[in-house]
Amino acid sequence: MTDAYAPLSGPPKTPRGATRLVTWNINSVRLRLPLIEKLVALVRPDILCLQETKCPDELFPDGALADLGFAHRVFHGMKGYNGVAILSRVPLSETAPRHWCGLEDRRHVQATLPGGIELHDVYVPAGGDVPDPAANPKFKHKLDFVGAQAAHWKKTKRDRPRILVGDLNIAPFETDVWSHKQLLDVVSHTPVEVEALSKMRENHGWVDLARQAHPEPQRVYTWWSYRNSDWRKSDRGRRLDHIWATPDLAAKLKGFHILREARDWPQPSDHVPVVADLAL
Repeated sequence: MTDAYAPLSGPPKTPRGATRLVTWNINSVRLRLPLIEKLVALVRPDILCLQETKCPDELFPDGALADLGFAHRVFHGMKGYNGVAILSRVPLSETAPRHWCGLEDRRHVQATLPGGIELHDVYVPAGGDVPDPAANPKFKHKLDFVGAQAAHWKKTKRDRPRILVGDLNIAPFETDVWSHKQLLDVVSHTPVEVEALSKMRENHGWVDLARQAHPEPQRVYTWWSYRNSDWRKSDRGRRLDHIWATPDLAAKLKGFHILREARDWPQPSDHVPVVADLAL
């Protein structure tokens, strides 16, 4: 069994002929711009997808990110929360935001890569603290959002290669959380959320690349709470960040890694970068 957390220190080791795709909930692109610079120097992504940029488009650090080598950029943000961005060294076309549940809350942006590959960067609502849609509008919005995505992907023809990445805010498998039993009634791992995300994945035949590369029973996490003063010692994580691909692209996976060490960087996000190397 391979190690999902083997350190990526030293020179990057992108497999020959592969494109390196990274997704990261950055939790404020302007505050954590130095961490993006650190990530780029360490991992050298060809494509970097960000969520929770918390930045209106007019204040997005577009020039600074262009200077990091991302000649092609599309971003869709708002003040204070949400926001998604795709930064790429390879050309992007057909870039557009997507809106769900009648809201323009900046949670989905898409682009087309060379070869006609659709790339979707998605930030699913967190859902608040109470896992009851009748009592908690935030949780209802989360279920409605995932349900709308599931319905969309069910009716979308499987006629082109696609990748979907992002902070989906749901840990679907028992080994995606530090304690399945203790988190069954905690938002992000409740049965109703897991069922909704499973439908979204199954409705388009998406392949979960993390579990293709690191199958159960290996525990795989991408998020550790700020509330835990010693996150590494307790290791109470959840796998909330995902990279999915259509089966034709999943067959081209050459490497998959979770940059756990980024959780110890100065002023870190509570999420860490997730890396996939694909022979695109």
